[in-house]
Amino acid sequence: MAPLGRGIAGPGDDNPLPPAPPASLFRILHVSTGNVCRSPITERLHRHALALRLGGEQSGGLVVESAGTWGHEGAPMEAHAATVLTDYGADPAGFIGRELLDEHVIRADLVLTATRDHRAQVISMGHSAGLRTFTLKEFNRLVRAIDPATLPDPDPARPDGGLVERARALVGAAAALRGWLLAPNPESDEVYDPYGAPITFFRSIGDEINQALDPVVTALTGVPARA
Repeated sequence: MAPLGRGIAGPGDDNPLPPAPPASLFRILHVSTGNVCRSPITERLHRHALALRLGGEQSGGLVVESAGTWGHEGAPMEAHAATVLTDYGADPAGFIGRELLDEHVIRADLVLTATRDHRAQVISMGHSAGLRTFTLKEFNRLVRAIDPATLPDPDPARPDGGLVERARALVGAAAALRGWLLAPNPESDEVYDPYGAPITFFRSIGDEINQALDPVVTALTGVPARA
């Protein structure tokens, strides 16, 4: 019998693996190292952008989470990261750091990592993660090359607004393009770690993340950013 991965319960354990999420949800997982700087910024900016596009507390069935490959379990995000979120009008309150576990990858429909190394670590965990794991900037590049007309239109008549079907189609299209639309250089797919840096560097990383997220959120929702 193959060894169980981190977070996977075996027979008779008190905490078995949670059941698979319903089809009406689409889980997006942002991954960095400590889950106190880059991935919290990305998670909360992503949630904020969805709220702006969709209006209020609506999510269209899109669930945005984060974790770290060496996550500081239970830790708050770094103070400078919280400041960056406040700069953008996003809410840093209540964030709690998590270590990346197998069940996070299993449940995720899309994994977006800060760096290529994080992407490799997620894929190495197995769970058929390869086709749904990208760096954030890689996914940005691929999404911008996808014709929105080829994706399912949002459908207000459906409980999720049709966004779950659209998101699944987007991931499939991006995966199909990956071998054809390569990065101009390896560094262009990286979001560097601001841990321990001054607020000015945190703000520059926040700007990189925000710019990378903008076309992704537009593609996911079919709603462009407000001018």
